[in-house]
Amino acid sequence: MEQEVVKEVIEGASNISLWGLFLQADIVVKLVMLILLLASIWCWTIIIEKLFLSRKELKLADKFENEFWSGASLDDIYDSMSDENNFKTHGAISRVFASAMQEWRRATTSGLVSKGIDFKASLSQRIDRGMGVAITREIGRLERGMTFLASIGSVAPFIGLFGTVWGIMNSFSAIAASKNTSLAVVAPGIAEALFATALGLLAAIPAVAAYNKFSNDIEKVSLRLENFSVEFMAILSRRLDEDA
Repeated sequence: MEQEVVKEVIEGASNISLWGLFLQADIVVKLVMLILLLASIWCWTIIIEKLFLSRKELKLADKFENEFWSGASLDDIYDSMSDENNFKTHGAISRVFASAMQEWRRATTSGLVSKGIDFKASLSQRIDRGMGVAITREIGRLERGMTFLASIGSVAPFIGLFGTVWGIMNSFSAIAASKNTSLAVVAPGIAEALFATALGLLAAIPAVAAYNKFSNDIEKVSLRLENFSVEFMAILSRRLDEDA
């Protein structure tokens, strides 16, 4: 068995291209390489999807806030949104607004707004809770895939290191079996081992960078939604006071 390993190593010494390193690697190292390659592809899929999502959310938020603070009636804004595919084409801040307006509409339709202070306080609490739930739901939607990015950023280097250690062990076995320390014997095993490490870093570095970026973006969106909910509650509170 060891002689076969030595023969394969020496025959592959002349082929140290990336594809050649993969083909001549041990089955365990090949499995490590495939796992890291698939993880890298998945990471880039999440990264690209979130880049488009972030830009879309920013544009939709700016568009909504321009309309919201333009002086248009809240009911008119809500009606125009509800006519467009039930808010599915709108951003996170629009859906938070919609969750509050839905509760407000139910209250005005049932006549709760014109009742006493206790009813109005209860209405304010329901609207505030509704917006809180909507914010949590929207942040959860934006955070999809973040756990995978964090996991790959933490685990991928160690998976690559495992492939490296395994490849070096194979190289040492070949050296011991052939009793030859020439570069022709050592180079292929070391090269495939380092290739596994490189793939681990290739998956981990973009994952960590993307995780940090998107975490910062999501934090900004969360703060923006919280600020909007506070401002919107102030507007609704003034309307309740005016109806008193």
